[in-house]
Amino acid sequence: MGRWAIAVHGGAGIDPNLPVERQEEAKQLLTRCLNLGIAALSSNMSAIDVVELVVRELETDPLFNSGRGSALTEKGTVEMEASIMDGTKRRCGAVSGITTVKNPISLARLVMDKSPHSYLAFSGAEDFARKQGVETVDNDYFVTDDNVGMLKLAKEANSILFDYRIPLLGCAGAAATESPIVMNGLPISIYAPETVGCVVVDREGRCAAGTSTGGLMNKMMGRIGDSPLIGAGTYASELCGVSCTGEGEAIIRSTLARDVSAVMEYKGLALQEAVDYVIKHRLDEGFAGLIAVSNKGEVVCGFNCNGMFRGCATEDGFIEVAMWE
Repeated sequence: MGRWAIAVHGGAGIDPNLPVERQEEAKQLLTRCLNLGIAALSSNMSAIDVVELVVRELETDPLFNSGRGSALTEKGTVEMEASIMDGTKRRCGAVSGITTVKNPISLARLVMDKSPHSYLAFSGAEDFARKQGVETVDNDYFVTDDNVGMLKLAKEANSILFDYRIPLLGCAGAAATESPIVMNGLPISIYAPETVGCVVVDREGRCAAGTSTGGLMNKMMGRIGDSPLIGAGTYASELCGVSCTGEGEAIIRSTLARDVSAVMEYKGLALQEAVDYVIKHRLDEGFAGLIAVSNKGEVVCGFNCNGMFRGCATEDGFIEVAMWE
């Protein structure tokens, strides 16, 4: 029997001027999710089940950008995406373009467990959800007043907002108007995404990971980020489980989550060394962060911007909830 460990995140890139009350709300949600996972792991729930359980909790709370409270597309609707992976046999499931499923992470789990495929999107994923009898709601359920207001700001600025609630500062702390970040060669105004994720290793040494998001505020219809892409935003193997957050296009180019496992396997690096290596050498000029666990019960968080909403805990009693470096 090994030791369990768990980590959760609510996005990389934080406005240094984020109001104290918002910081406290984020810490409270991360703490609640950690405690939920700790209780489940203490009762010997499997890693994959704990990942789904915790991400569902994050999707249900509108604070972060997933499930209810997701970012809005250019047309004012919500298109969500999620993925989940069981490292034991590297089984995985992913969904994109979700508009009515209350908890996309659970639909991704059903794709993994109940379909012959690994990835379903848009109308096909919605049809599969109805056949599986999952809980669905009107798209308006996911839309909040904050989102509507930030979409209006994004349209007035003719830009994409990463963190649709924080329209002032970039990830590196510079004013967006002075130092715009470039995505695929095009400038964007804001860098502070709030994708959610969870990674777990249970007492049997089984690793799992899951990631869920609403994407970018004012994004083009049909845009797919890193979160549902196995190997980019999510990856789990017999060695580790990884969930990423940040500039999706940079994470996709670098296959960031898979690279953590790869350098552990091929270079023989320990988890901390592997996370440090990929954050330093694989992101080019992109900004991102990740959480990871190993089959030895280790837990690591890494990022190359000014902060990441995160929390982690291990069976030996260590627990931490943090935002800044």
